[in-house]
Amino acid sequence: MFQNSFSVGHVASIVVTLLSGAAVMFLRLRASNRPTNMRKIIIPPLGMSTGFLMFVVPETHVPWTWALIAFAAGATVFAYPLIRTSKLERIGGEIVLKRSKMFVFILLGLLIVRLLVHDAVESKVSIPQTGALFFVLAFGMIVVWRIAMLREFMALQRGAGKEIS
Repeated sequence: MFQNSFSVGHVASIVVTLLSGAAVMFLRLRASNRPTNMRKIIIPPLGMSTGFLMFVVPETHVPWTWALIAFAAGATVFAYPLIRTSKLERIGGEIVLKRSKMFVFILLGLLIVRLLVHDAVESKVSIPQTGALFFVLAFGMIVVWRIAMLREFMALQRGAGKEIS
């Protein structure tokens, strides 16, 4: 019964996605309530940008319009809940990412949506193209989220300068 609907690769993909999601949640929870700086906010999208090298491989090529739609979906739909649940706060002389009680649930929801949409996309395009589209979506999400965090960080830094003067 399940031989036709679930291949080993499909199950492995789901398991890897779930493990990756758990790792991200663990890292995000561990990073919250700890001092942050501009470098810690900027480095993740810069490091992730190296993933665009995947497009050197022809099998990952997708139409520009698909990539733009994926980026826009990540930048709007998926980044918004992360922005709303990530707040920076000044505690003493340091800026700290405050943990939201909803943050874990938002990440779980995003993971579930990703799993559901992944199967629909994968049924229409190749596996490398699916990976490419989801990478572009994730990049759009993290860039917009981190830009919002950077703006908030810089505003808190400016506010500290006014308090000292």
